[in-house]
Amino acid sequence: MNILPIPTDHSKPIRLSAKENAYNQLQQWIIDGTLLPGEKLNDTELAKALGVSRTPIRESLQLLESQGFVKMYPGKATQVTEVEKDSIKDLLPPLAVLQALSAELAIPHLTEEILEQLRKTNNHFSEAIKTENYYSALKIDEHFHKIIVSAASNPYIEGVLESLQAHVRRQYFHNSIVLTEKSVEEHWEIINLMEIGDIHALTTVMKENWLRNTNKF
Repeated sequence: MNILPIPTDHSKPIRLSAKENAYNQLQQWIIDGTLLPGEKLNDTELAKALGVSRTPIRESLQLLESQGFVKMYPGKATQVTEVEKDSIKDLLPPLAVLQALSAELAIPHLTEEILEQLRKTNNHFSEAIKTENYYSALKIDEHFHKIIVSAASNPYIEGVLESLQAHVRRQYFHNSIVLTEKSVEEHWEIINLMEIGDIHALTTVMKENWLRNTNKF
């Protein structure tokens, strides 16, 4: 049997790792305002700050541009995009629908372990709100919904939601949106409705959990 030689001209795992790490960090800095709207980005400075070469930085910036987080002007500069407050009204409806669908699709895959993860996460979420740690509350809320999306086992929905969620997170951070005990109550209701398999009520509650926040903008 002939053994094919291992290709040597492919992207090395370390390069992919550097790109992924750079992308994740840059996106996070844009979301939380470390990199401000309108700020000009220098790939050399970013590479030095992250301890990588300029290649993964450039690749990350190209991906961030395709997602609307930065704007690249060839031969000139790369800038962080502005936060358009009104865009949240376009972001939340599709996100709410896909989150509701994810909850429905997750029902057949529910295990006691998944339910326990949701309960523990919501307890942490409640504690963060009670102690007014609103930054942490936003992150925990996102984790709660990610557990559900992951249980749905649909990579297409997961990919779209990941992009939408990043933009929503940026809106929440920049507009200082504060989540309340009402969200905690809705989470408990979501867990219960998933457990008993009430799809109609689950869809209603999940959508309301997201769409209620449009009134805060």
